[in-house]
Amino acid sequence: MQVATRDAYGQALKELGEQYPDVVVLDADLSKSTKTVDFARAFPDRFFDMGIAEQNMMAVAAGLAASGKVVFASTFAIFATGRAYEQIRNSVAYAQLNVKVCATHAGITVGEDGSSHQSVEDIALMRVIPNMKVVVPADGPSTAWAVRAIYHQPGPVYLRMGRPKVPVVYDSVADLKIGQSVKLRDGGDVGILACGIMVSEALQAAAMLAEKGIEATVLDVHTIKPLDRESILETARKTGCLVTAEEHSIIGGLGGAVSELTASEYPVPVVRVGVRDLFGQSGNPRELMEYYGLTAQEIANAAQISMSQKG
Repeated sequence: MQVATRDAYGQALKELGEQYPDVVVLDADLSKSTKTVDFARAFPDRFFDMGIAEQNMMAVAAGLAASGKVVFASTFAIFATGRAYEQIRNSVAYAQLNVKVCATHAGITVGEDGSSHQSVEDIALMRVIPNMKVVVPADGPSTAWAVRAIYHQPGPVYLRMGRPKVPVVYDSVADLKIGQSVKLRDGGDVGILACGIMVSEALQAAAMLAEKGIEATVLDVHTIKPLDRESILETARKTGCLVTAEEHSIIGGLGGAVSELTASEYPVPVVRVGVRDLFGQSGNPRELMEYYGLTAQEIANAAQISMSQKG
């Protein structure tokens, strides 16, 4: 079964609005694509289409949050984190306001829209901002969980979602918590740490490695900030080597965060699977994942490289 994280977002947002009257949603002329249209139809008095004016949208979101609302501000990731960066930094995060920046169409799987719309820098941009939490769910069920969870998290949050349908990983999300990774598979030879669409690829990679007698621990690191230091360091100690996998640049995202942590507290080899300091390009999403090396096979290859580097 496959579900687009943006579809799960739209449904969960509508359900959240039914439960909490303080939820307000803003969009930047993309509500049909971001799926905030579901909320808009149900609660037209609490939905505001700000037009193609993302910077203004974030400033308005800050004002509404300062007035006591919990604001979900949505657009494509490239516009949310790029065009409106200053407003998120200065108007939202500096004041620790209750704005949830919920961005869809992240990563290269935006596909044919091309490099101008394929944000591979957004995790890095958001995680460096003080007071900002960063959440990257793996599938539809965990996206729905994340929408509910971030409502209850005080202060700003960046929620990153994609465009295409992705495999469902979770049968139950009852035990998910912000800031705590989920161990989806246990093994002592190598640790594979993934987020977003790459979680399902990591599980496939672990199955491929098992056929060769290599047992991998797979962690869904759905919260990039605050990072689950305890689980990551435990996996590093247990396996002695790590692989990170993300649909994002290998600079500054999950791979960067894990490398920073292990370098300072428990140095082990870390091989990063992700976009290697390149822009995206127009193409079929699956073909692009193969072109940029974001596949189960590449993760399995990286696992063997990481194992070969153990001290």
